[in-house]
Amino acid sequence: MAATSSITLPDVGDQGELRRFRNDVYDCFGRWADALFELFDAVSCPIPVTSIAHLTLADTAMRGHGSAYAALAGGVIDAGQLRDVLAAARPAGWRPDFAVDATTWPRCDAECSPGRGYYYHPTRHSAGKPIVAGWCYSWLVGLSPGADSWTAPLDAVRLQVGDNPNTVAVAQIRALLPHLPPSGSAPMVAFDGGYDPVQLAVGLADTNVQTVVRIKSDRRFSARASVKPRSPAGGRPQRHGPRFSCSDPATWPTPDQELVREHDTYGMVQVQAWHRLHPHQRTYRDPTGMFAIIEGTVIRVQVSRLPGRRQREPKTLWLWWTGPTDDCDLDRIWQVYIRRFDIEHTLRFAKQALGWTNPKPRTPEQADRWTQLILAALTQLRLARPLVADHRLPWQPPLPADRMTPGRVRQGFAQLLHRIGTPATWPKPGKPGPGRPKGRTSTPAARHPALKKQAVKALNC
Repeated sequence: MAATSSITLPDVGDQGELRRFRNDVYDCFGRWADALFELFDAVSCPIPVTSIAHLTLADTAMRGHGSAYAALAGGVIDAGQLRDVLAAARPAGWRPDFAVDATTWPRCDAECSPGRGYYYHPTRHSAGKPIVAGWCYSWLVGLSPGADSWTAPLDAVRLQVGDNPNTVAVAQIRALLPHLPPSGSAPMVAFDGGYDPVQLAVGLADTNVQTVVRIKSDRRFSARASVKPRSPAGGRPQRHGPRFSCSDPATWPTPDQELVREHDTYGMVQVQAWHRLHPHQRTYRDPTGMFAIIEGTVIRVQVSRLPGRRQREPKTLWLWWTGPTDDCDLDRIWQVYIRRFDIEHTLRFAKQALGWTNPKPRTPEQADRWTQLILAALTQLRLARPLVADHRLPWQPPLPADRMTPGRVRQGFAQLLHRIGTPATWPKPGKPGPGRPKGRTSTPAARHPALKKQAVKALNC
């Protein structure tokens, strides 16, 4: 039994943004629109999402499990239109700070599901290695300025086996740029250490996007080569200047920028930046045919303590940043990367609370539709945050309205749903179908083994 009232009594104007968003989401659905919208509402309510069929047991459900599975199998969702709706729902007061990360939907035993590849998984292992068969999705979210776990999910793209995650991330960011205001701060996107900063810098070179990527503490870079007169004896001009090794302080010159400040959570924060450094790469060439020199800024972040009651010594954080050097805001850069961890909270909530990876769809297209519903549900819960009071369980501590978490909002969303209604229509009365004709048996489904990247590359060649 809940300990407090779950719903505030807002006026109609407060519900306007949520109602418009729900209508816009409904317009993104084509075939089986009503059944898809019921799934969208059901996953936002506080019921265990163990399977698609269990969602039809929600109080708001008007259709049975057959319609739910048929909607995922044959429904139509305009992914581009939904992406526009999600981008329009991002709060206008948030800075253009974003994060990209890839996560895996394990489907190890789904031999009848095509399009599976082998991907890293932090907790599940196969043959003693953290590799599982399944589908991998690249998520793009907007980061909130506050110290909370709320984000604005904007896009989720399934990687084909053999796809480059850096290329997919660049395409997602480019698709987002038209939805951002032309004036104001330049957009900044944070990446974890699994992404290649050089590929990201090249892919976004003709935009105003700034990227910040975590790099290993043993990386080496080079400064610009000094200009020297050409030797009469000939020879190639020098291309690389003094070496910069992150693990060797003796190679560090005087920082081009430095920031020292006190932070409520991390204590004393020291940020140092060295501009115009470049790694040695053998992927891109300049017009002369030489390997291109791609410059960026190497940033060192050192804090005096870690959040919470952690007793371990904080380690040095190394970042690679690309952007105009006159717009290098060190305070924004290090905090954007720290807030990048909010996308991990979003993915954990999507998997554990919303049951994103719990259903067992056969085809990757069905998984894509379900993922799009999860994106819309996360946005719906964020828009419902000011309309839902703390519907806490007896053992949960009370939270003020400005500290409501996604899980707390979901606990009270069912009561709000009865007040705002639904654009979905009532189901038409019908009769049970004839079922399978007598004497007909189903044929075994085709088997699709999980593919390795090397095999896909060999086939493409």
